[in-house]
Amino acid sequence: MPTLPKADDLCSLVLRTDFRDDSAWSEVRSSITDPVGEFQAYVNFVADRSLDGLGIDQLLELLTADFDQTFIFLVDHETLSRPDHPILVVDLYHEPGRSFRVIPSSMWSVQNNLSLANMDWEEFAESVDEDGVFRGFPG
Repeated sequence: MPTLPKADDLCSLVLRTDFRDDSAWSEVRSSITDPVGEFQAYVNFVADRSLDGLGIDQLLELLTADFDQTFIFLVDHETLSRPDHPILVVDLYHEPGRSFRVIPSSMWSVQNNLSLANMDWEEFAESVDEDGVFRGFPG
């Protein structure tokens, strides 16, 4: 059974769970780390083939008592196959397993604010569009 690594301080984990398209993975990684103005997402990327096909239920089974992240990002088949690359964000703390998606250019907002507890999960989850994707706050 695979294990989840620890993220660096102030960083969040981004797990690659689909290995069919290396070019799309590279594009997603670049889009995540591109600064948006003065902001950027602070993440550690994990591309471990033992996580191939990992879904939310399997992810929750991997959690150990000392895992201290409250959420995690998954780059899955949907992420890599859609042109806007919506990344799955999974709650690991309040209601483990609940999720929404975020486009890479808005990921900094989710990562920064949830990591620092500046905003709550609900503020993002309730601001998704009809596709269940957070694309930033209006205006």
